Amino acid sequence: MEYDPLEHRLSPDQIAIYDAFADGWAVIHANLHKILGASGVVDAMSGQTLNGQAKGAALSRFESAKQRFFSQLLIAMKVPSLIKAIEAEIAVGHVAVVQLVTTAEAILERRLADLCAEDRARLNLDLSPLQTLIDYLTSAFPTRQMRVYRASDGELRSEPMIDADGQPVHCQEALNARDTMIEDLCALPPIPAPLDALIAHFGADKVAEVTGRSRRIVVDSSGRQQVERRGTHANISETRAFMEGVKPILIFSDAGSTGRSYHADLASKSADKRRIHFLLEPGWRADVAIQGLGRTHRTNQACPPVFRPVTTNCKGERRFISTIARRLDGLVP
Repeated sequence: MEYDPLEHRLSPDQIAIYDAFADGWAVIHANLHKILGASGVVDAMSGQTLNGQAKGAALSRFESAKQRFFSQLLIAMKVPSLIKAIEAEIAVGHVAVVQLVTTAEAILERRLADLCAEDRARLNLDLSPLQTLIDYLTSAFPTRQMRVYRASDGELRSEPMIDADGQPVHCQEALNARDTMIEDLCALPPIPAPLDALIAHFGADKVAEVTGRSRRIVVDSSGRQQVERRGTHANISETRAFMEGVKPILIFSDAGSTGRSYHADLASKSADKRRIHFLLEPGWRADVAIQGLGRTHRTNQACPPVFRPVTTNCKGERRFISTIARRLDGLVP
């Protein structure tokens, strides 16, 4: 096998977008600590923690949402370089396999659930990673008002407030701050979801999708968005189309990383096509990513694949791919 990393150097425009989102998260972080004081999770004057469980949960959800967002942002920014690389490989007679984790299915389902019948008839959905940030604010930003009391040990504590009907009471200051942040963030430029961007560029007739998605957005010949349902046997037929040489590109997620083969099998019609395996999104577990790489490097193959981890020149991202890169170095003779 061969190992040839593909590095995408962020353009000045992409760096500006990254910085704008970083500023947005900084505003959320500052408001988070302010709201924890206003809602009674911590004492606004002394900074003393009044409800450690609520504070820990709020900070944990913030950090995990922030990490997921920037991971998805960088993955989306790599797509232009990935598209050029795929086009170059296909031009010389190779086929491309793209490995990722995120399919944006959850975002799609939430967006569709919010649409009325009229909006569904005229779809114009944006499945940008920006939606991850908006979803955090709407579902995880702490707005619950706390009631401060003195515990039996004499220390001040707080607990969630409920009204006379047993319904949760929310802090109005927190709600106002959340709504203002959502309004400001919606003005930032959208970034397309990687899976849908690749399918939109190359076309569904050239891209075999092996994922767990049951529905996806496709663009018809007139340029209109349509919701396409994927049947229970979609992954089988898509894999067959790739292995028989009908589709030169295959994209798979975790749902297609076990029990399937995409290698240059001597028994397949595409045995003469070398697999160029692009690791676009390694995920959070190196062992799972390596297992995915094994889908194109198996016994009875006409030729070994070329593994191409796709990275950016953002140093923070290299931390997540360094473990996988070291394992790949060990596989190269």
